[in-house]
Amino acid sequence: MSPRRRTLVATAALALAVTVATPASAAVAAPAPQSLTAARGTSDPDAAALRAAIAGLPDEDATAALVRAGGTDGRWRGSSGVHDLASGRAADPDARFRAGSTTKVVTAATVLRLAAQGRVDLGAPVERYLPGLLGPAFHEPVTVRQLLNHTSGVQAGDGFGDSFAEQYAHRFDTLTPAQVVASAVAKGPEFGPGKRQHYLNVNYTILGMLIEKVTGRPYAEEAIRLVLRPAGMRDTYFPGTDPRIRGPHHHGYQKVRQPDGTTTLVDVTQWNQADRWAAGDMISTTADLERLITALFRGRIVPGPQLEEMFTLPAGIDGATYSAGLQTYTAGGRTYWFKTGARYGYSSAVAATRDLSRVVVYSVGDTDAKDDDPNPVAERIVAAATR
Repeated sequence: MSPRRRTLVATAALALAVTVATPASAAVAAPAPQSLTAARGTSDPDAAALRAAIAGLPDEDATAALVRAGGTDGRWRGSSGVHDLASGRAADPDARFRAGSTTKVVTAATVLRLAAQGRVDLGAPVERYLPGLLGPAFHEPVTVRQLLNHTSGVQAGDGFGDSFAEQYAHRFDTLTPAQVVASAVAKGPEFGPGKRQHYLNVNYTILGMLIEKVTGRPYAEEAIRLVLRPAGMRDTYFPGTDPRIRGPHHHGYQKVRQPDGTTTLVDVTQWNQADRWAAGDMISTTADLERLITALFRGRIVPGPQLEEMFTLPAGIDGATYSAGLQTYTAGGRTYWFKTGARYGYSSAVAATRDLSRVVVYSVGDTDAKDDDPNPVAERIVAAATR
């Protein structure tokens, strides 16, 4: 059953348990998109298309949108929607949000920096650094590089259930990364290492454990020291087991359809993300994500030889699109390297051409962020920003 179908069958008991809920049809005035444009080239972002992409928020798909389109060709900044549905205050362009799997860019960069320092061999078995982790079921060695590019064959770890209702009931509980990895390993390999590519959080959860083992320090401390601080990401942090978002931030909401056919928006801002950890618990801003991708691609964080890992797809695997921490696609005649992220209430992405002629970052207050289908507002932003 897809995440969308699971959401639709959420029980009435869930609705009764919600203490902060707003009907999807609530009358909240849609602030006009606020934008700042500054042209610096001959192929500037299409300001009119970008304004149109985020106009009319909040709507049934999103409560807010923050966009930064930049690079050497020119720049555009815009925001639309509301900070929260209760107050109806205009969206804050500098607000923090749950960045989801864009965390993997930071984790990959941290591992690659350790590789540049000679402390991690990307071609070595992960068991060299985490002895006994994978156990006897894994007959073929899984390398660090295979974790980075999702060709490890390690299966997904377990969470607090599959449906939104089940997960929401446990939103303040802690599921440790070690528990997640143990549940994944117990299933045995999905395929032989390097034979296929299957994007899964567990690969980066294991990489977080590797970082801690190699350095003897917490993952968050090393990610801050090796990546966030050099990139100048002053408003980004890792919450650990704290369910709150510190500082100015947007509220996130999830659509839940009730048995009577009505739809309710449940406030999902507070949520313990400990199980996502090095794979997806980061809290950030659009400005910081732009700083991250810019510093990375300029070689300010990861040296050139190791940086190539972020632009290299695994050989011999048909349809592979994931490298170390990134994914690739082509639009408007340009090749982009990007990473998306989604947690309940929030969808985000950071993308750039390798030469940084175009950089795109967005955060959308996605009302069905874990759905199988792309968010319409995010799709419009991408189409406008990459034309």
